[in-house]
Amino acid sequence: MMLNPQNHTSQAKPQEMGSEKVIDRKVELEKEDGYVLHKRLSQVDPEMAAKLHPHDKRKVARSLQVFEETGISHSEFLHRQHAEEGGGPLGGPLKFPNSCILWLHADQTVLDERLDKRVDDMLATGLLDELRDFHRRYNQKKVAENSQDYQHGIFQSIGFKEFHEYLITEGKCTPETSNQLLKKGIEALKQVTKRYARKQNRWVKNRFLSRPGPGVPPVYGLEVSDISKWEESVLEPALEIVQSFIQGRKPAATPVKILCNETENKRSYHMCDLCDRIIIGDREWTAHMKSKSHLHQLKKRRKLDSDAFTTVESQSISPDCDKELKEKGSPRQNDEELKSSG
Repeated sequence: MMLNPQNHTSQAKPQEMGSEKVIDRKVELEKEDGYVLHKRLSQVDPEMAAKLHPHDKRKVARSLQVFEETGISHSEFLHRQHAEEGGGPLGGPLKFPNSCILWLHADQTVLDERLDKRVDDMLATGLLDELRDFHRRYNQKKVAENSQDYQHGIFQSIGFKEFHEYLITEGKCTPETSNQLLKKGIEALKQVTKRYARKQNRWVKNRFLSRPGPGVPPVYGLEVSDISKWEESVLEPALEIVQSFIQGRKPAATPVKILCNETENKRSYHMCDLCDRIIIGDREWTAHMKSKSHLHQLKKRRKLDSDAFTTVESQSISPDCDKELKEKGSPRQNDEELKSSG
């Protein structure tokens, strides 16, 4: 939870996403090829294009949408926000000063067990009936027309698309097959729920803890692994922190801090010609350079270069030298013979 949630303001904002016209334009852009969109963005907003991967069509489309509607690049809007008094690495100034964040976190194993139980409880309280009703009223016709899109609107919500196969085949296949598809959907829902929880934790770390600077609210961690200790581990510390902020004094608790490389650029653009891949971010680039796929491509390139050099070298050797080499043996051949003899 967040005390006094931040609401960034700017001198000039892109049009909000509320109207149907705006939403339709973004959806229309996302239907185009990602690389085509990215190339178009690089022509009108090269700074933003350098921070976005062509596969990230939603963000690329959003930046194009901003430019189309305002005539001002998305990156320029962000610069204006950062330049406002009280602005910082997260954007414009906070709507409310003196804000803080209460971050409830648990041991990953404990959290995974709770999330699995949450799915089981949802199923026990009628999730399948709700899904069947929604599918019948809003989705069945789209599936029949082959116009279903699980990437936009409510259809992208966790807990619906995971049961697609089960819902479209229910009553049309054997009970055994239907049961297998149901189990598959349940397992998929549990996996995607746990994945989303991890994503939320990464967001907190990347958004607030890895970006120290003015305008970034302090984050106070509250351990919730053992709910039998809720009073002393969560409720009491949370109340003390909130009361301190209300009274304008420093809380007894210490904000969460993590070591971070302030020189690391999370949106830097890298092109690996060897793998024909675009990599965004210094950390991702370092990881790519050490990855098995990159090292495999590097090994193949070195072998090709070595073979090409050997071919050129052999073509440039005179007949007399060639005869002498055959009598003495090539260095590689001699090495192999030494290895075999050893």
